[in-house]
Amino acid sequence: MPLRPSRSLRKPERRADVGVRAWVAARAPSDLYLSAVTVLEIEVGIGRIARRGPAQGARMQAWLDEELLDAFAGRILSVDVPVARRAARLHVPDPRPERDALIAATASVHGLAVVTRNAKDFEPLDVAVINPWGDAVGS
Repeated sequence: MPLRPSRSLRKPERRADVGVRAWVAARAPSDLYLSAVTVLEIEVGIGRIARRGPAQGARMQAWLDEELLDAFAGRILSVDVPVARRAARLHVPDPRPERDALIAATASVHGLAVVTRNAKDFEPLDVAVINPWGDAVGS
């Protein structure tokens, strides 16, 4: 089952990639999960957007609050002690970006794959990676 970082989510201001739409459509919604770290990344992005354009920021905030969080209710995975410990081990011998390590650790602990366009950042982290932008739709 897949865990989706923020880059793999369709934002209301952007048209989703055809491959991503097909990949998502081929899965039951109950098989998709988010990391709490993904929510953090989205909130930061919305805050930055809102500083440049309050109306667009408000639309993005409504999308998060009224659509995304509701769609993933009960399937947002927290950073707990096992995830934190696994993330710590991902930093040795090479330090990694904290958010990437936490997302990879969340996927690893829960037996999930990370769905991301940025596969190269996750491949060294010993976690299954799915890139619907570049993989075959059935992956």
